[in-house]
Amino acid sequence: MIRTFFFGFSVLLTLTSWAAKVDSLDVPSAVMQKTMRAVIVLPESYAKSKANFPVLYLLHGGYGHFNDWITKTPDKQLIQRLADQYNLIIAMPEGELFSYYLDSPVRKDSQFETYLTKEVIAKLDNTYRTIRDRKGRVITGLSMGGYGSLLLAARHPDLYCAAGSMSGALNPDMQSWKLPPDAAKNIKLEFEKILGPIEQVPDTYATFSVINLADKLKANGQKLIFDCGVDDFLIEPNRELHRRLVFNQTPHDYSERPGGHSWEYWQNSLPNHVLFFSNTLKANGSIAQ
Repeated sequence: MIRTFFFGFSVLLTLTSWAAKVDSLDVPSAVMQKTMRAVIVLPESYAKSKANFPVLYLLHGGYGHFNDWITKTPDKQLIQRLADQYNLIIAMPEGELFSYYLDSPVRKDSQFETYLTKEVIAKLDNTYRTIRDRKGRVITGLSMGGYGSLLLAARHPDLYCAAGSMSGALNPDMQSWKLPPDAAKNIKLEFEKILGPIEQVPDTYATFSVINLADKLKANGQKLIFDCGVDDFLIEPNRELHRRLVFNQTPHDYSERPGGHSWEYWQNSLPNHVLFFSNTLKANGSIAQ
């Protein structure tokens, strides 16, 4: 089911001035036995063309939901403007509060790797005019979503030609995260719910660390972009992934800029990612005509 997506009367008035169309899409999950929602932004050109369009999958962070990128950026027109500027479909699926977009070995109702890579992509491809090939799919996200984007790209090179991460929480073991003890303890408990206690299953945490996937990312040959604010509590894991990609000679775009773990930072970061992806899609010939 597709519905035009509104967020209250005041935003409804604003939406009328935006060229891009904002839909919400129900995406059933057979693997998790529930239906979740996604926000889909269609560029203005979609209605005026019969072409197939590339898709940017844009993932939200921990303790968030599928509509965060529409409702929480200071500039409420950001996503719509980027969709129009680059002739992209931008899809924002649900990742729940703390799924980390992986298939949990602990919780059968948290199988988000399968959901994102099989069920969400299939639903979008069967609902909209998309380019049904890796050459027309890119993925990025913030924090938990940045982790998820690189994890899914590393494990599914057949699905995405490029991937990114903004302020990515790249290592579930939380080594080198700069957090107050209480916050670190609470997040550790959340990881235990989906992966089990690290003291009992350290190999599981190592397997799901994006930092440990540097060689896989090299082998895949995907275009990579990631960044982090210098005041972010996740800066060190991002620097470590950068160092490993430099060491194994994986081409990638890495940057650090002023800022912390905030929507102001991600709002400034996302346009750089979309420009990077647009150049990759053009090089692939995967642009809407």
